[in-house]
Amino acid sequence: MTITSAFPRSPALPLLVLLFSSSLWGLSWWPLKKFVEVGLGGPVLSMLVYGPVGLALAAYLWRERTAWRSQAGLLIALALVGGWANTSFVNALMQGDVVRVMFLFYLSPVWSVLGGWLFLKERVSARRKLAVAVALAGLWLVLGGAQAFSTALSVADVLALTAGLAFAGNNVIARAGQAIPIGSKTAAVFLGCGVLSGVWVLGLGTPVPDVSLPVSLAVLAYGFGWMLLATATWQFGVTHMESGRAGVVMLAELLVAVLTATWWGGEALSALEWVGGALIACAALIEATDTGAPTPPTPIVKKETP
Repeated sequence: MTITSAFPRSPALPLLVLLFSSSLWGLSWWPLKKFVEVGLGGPVLSMLVYGPVGLALAAYLWRERTAWRSQAGLLIALALVGGWANTSFVNALMQGDVVRVMFLFYLSPVWSVLGGWLFLKERVSARRKLAVAVALAGLWLVLGGAQAFSTALSVADVLALTAGLAFAGNNVIARAGQAIPIGSKTAAVFLGCGVLSGVWVLGLGTPVPDVSLPVSLAVLAYGFGWMLLATATWQFGVTHMESGRAGVVMLAELLVAVLTATWWGGEALSALEWVGGALIACAALIEATDTGAPTPPTPIVKKETP
């Protein structure tokens, strides 16, 4: 049974599913901050959240090995790049201001445009060039404008920027790996995140703290429930919706994160940072509504020898 046959062919369904997914991603900062409050945070938490899910999906990944064997190199690259995107994003949210982290992460459309141009030889329209320029202007303001050169970036800033860069790389690799099933791509990213977080923990020599049974169950629920559900619904939404429309809907993630962090988390930004964040959001909207956006490359189907 295909994915499309398992759901009613309602045009509103992908929209609702993607809005739900974007809301989950936009709210993902809240449980992360709660885990930090009980002494569980950093790469240890991302390892415990993503690692078990990745191990559980490893059997599924192996079962589809015939499909992705011809592009195994791209699958490994996807695990590393996509894994870092998730690892650095989660750790940025735990260490930094949620609103600032989200603005810096949402530069990913800029990196996607540049990556598609450099590696996939995609045409960059004037509209997309405008989006890049607006986003870079927003980045300049978020980082402090003229003070950007005199003020060092925080660890959370670096993690957020590299998360957006890695997420864009994840998208470029995913578009190139047309022979790799969506399920295998998802499993690879979870495995990569768990492995990279584990390497980070070992490299820093960070001890895994003793946590109570309720906290352990909450971590597992967050990984297998919240994060896996957010990822699966996102994959369904973007698979069954035009890329431009999906990009606009996914801006709900930024909106949900900014509103909840300011209302519930009591966060505040300077006027300069708000203007910069607004420019970044506008750039993402320009990119998402670009009617000249390239279509994914045509899958190469290999003929099986008798």
